[in-house]
Amino acid sequence: MSGHGTPTPMTSHRAEPLKGVAEVPGDKSISHRSLILGAMAIGETRISGLLEGDDVLDTAKAMQAFGAEVVNHGGGNWSVFGVGVGGFAEPDQVIDCGNSGTGVRLIMGTMATSPITATFTGDASLNGRPMARITDPLALFGTKAVGRKGGRLPMTIVGAAEPTPVRYVVPVPSAQVKSAVLLAGLNAPGKTVVIEKEATRDHSERMLAGFGAEITVEDTEEGRVITLTGRPELKPQEIAVPRDPSSAAFPVCAALITPGSDVLVPGIGLNPTRAGLFYTLQDMGADLTFENPREEGGEPVADLRAKYSPDMQGIEVPPARAASMIDEYPVLSVVAAFASGTTMMAGVKELRVKESDRIDAMARGLRANGVTVDEGEDWWSVDGLGPDGVPGGGTCESFLDHRIAMSFMVLGMGAQNPVTVDDGSPITTSFPIFEPLMTDLGAKFTRA
Repeated sequence: MSGHGTPTPMTSHRAEPLKGVAEVPGDKSISHRSLILGAMAIGETRISGLLEGDDVLDTAKAMQAFGAEVVNHGGGNWSVFGVGVGGFAEPDQVIDCGNSGTGVRLIMGTMATSPITATFTGDASLNGRPMARITDPLALFGTKAVGRKGGRLPMTIVGAAEPTPVRYVVPVPSAQVKSAVLLAGLNAPGKTVVIEKEATRDHSERMLAGFGAEITVEDTEEGRVITLTGRPELKPQEIAVPRDPSSAAFPVCAALITPGSDVLVPGIGLNPTRAGLFYTLQDMGADLTFENPREEGGEPVADLRAKYSPDMQGIEVPPARAASMIDEYPVLSVVAAFASGTTMMAGVKELRVKESDRIDAMARGLRANGVTVDEGEDWWSVDGLGPDGVPGGGTCESFLDHRIAMSFMVLGMGAQNPVTVDDGSPITTSFPIFEPLMTDLGAKFTRA
């Protein structure tokens, strides 16, 4: 059962040509960070285009619980009246982060160096995800954590009363871990240094600099070295959230596999640490173009035009690209099923510890719909059946994972027979307008 409501079985039927403009919501990663950094600034931060999915709304509630004033003006326009670095109050209630791994890990980092205690929980999916990758580096600051066996939620974090700055090498590519350590470093004296051997999405670094933090980034033989000077006075900002590339992936990929389609997805953030999927699709031969490239809010942006692409070929996705498209592998595997030849995806062990084990979840669902999938601990491959070659007709488990549910809804749009998802309710965590947006383009979805 979803943590946000009753299970909602949904069926995706073969679609007519998809046509029109798909205005996807704001970027989830930037929305989380806008609320959190706004709460740590002094004064009013104004945010437009905020993603109003459950994950982000849970982060907004958390910032209120820690003492910030958060105001929803409607239409994606929000204000956050911050309490300053080190100004968080101890919350009266347990902090429920719903389904959001990003939310809980960033918030833990943010409060970890203040002398307060907070308890965190989430839905069944989030409570099954390991938190040691966050709590281990936070312990270096002097923070204490007590949770369930295996470092799982519910978990109580006791913030460090006298935090010390740290130097931390991120053991696996993870923007969540990097960001949690940097946010903790804001209230530690001196310089906190984070070293990542492989670059991950850099929204935190960009936004910290925008809010006035002293932060430097240097590429060295040791890796990407990020140095943050603690205890700045963050200045409130006006933030226009670009549209989410992870959400854009679904109408883009649906257009590529649905005959006769031509879809424009405007204003998509193309931060180079996030845009790996789109370059991978082009490598496969997708008719995908970037129009009107520009910069908004310090982030590169463009309009994406995706057209039906019957000549796509399976490829070996460069493992080095994994960090820039880790959330998009599920829907990429759907596209791979409609390509010719095998698509190999390696270096993706991180998918095993997302909202679900995404390799296992996608492999099960694809096999149930007539697609051959092979898998290992940190890789998987999909044998493409070519355009119009996927039988469909199967039922897929979403495992409380929004991206799994949406990926299989896309699969049904190009398959010969309808594809059913056992529970589509988690979709609201990141893409609350997914269903009406896709049906406006020409998708045919039904609910049980």
